[in-house]
Amino acid sequence: MSVIYVDADACPVKAEAERVATRHGLRLILVSNGGLRPSQNPLVETVFVAQGADVADMWIADRAAAGDVVVTTDIPLAARCVAAGARVVKPNGEVLGQANIGTALATRDLMTDLRAADPFRQGSGRAFTKADRSRFLDALEREVQRAKREAG
Repeated sequence: MSVIYVDADACPVKAEAERVATRHGLRLILVSNGGLRPSQNPLVETVFVAQGADVADMWIADRAAAGDVVVTTDIPLAARCVAAGARVVKPNGEVLGQANIGTALATRDLMTDLRAADPFRQGSGRAFTKADRSRFLDALEREVQRAKREAG
């Protein structure tokens, strides 16, 4: 049975992920360093990990497997999950997989270097929109359906 893991710190689509998980009867695990209000939904589990850099990412990466879906903007986490066979969806609806994770990692590394060289170049420069939310819902629905088909 598939599980949806959400890297929940600062994730703008937790409610949407819960809707999709509920519609499919899937377990949804929100992983955070804290500050989340637990859901009353019996399919939703909130996991609080210790404070620290990448602790939530490591928790998810250690558990995500083939047939699971991971929601994250963290590219190194996405790469580990893709390598484990999980499907990855970013909150803007972009799906990361074997075909594009290398490019995503290279772009992330380039942007890290550019920000280090120019301290005034920060952030993506683009706000999260309703269109992003809609693309996310569509992409998550497709990836959940694919994961369920693969699981048999």
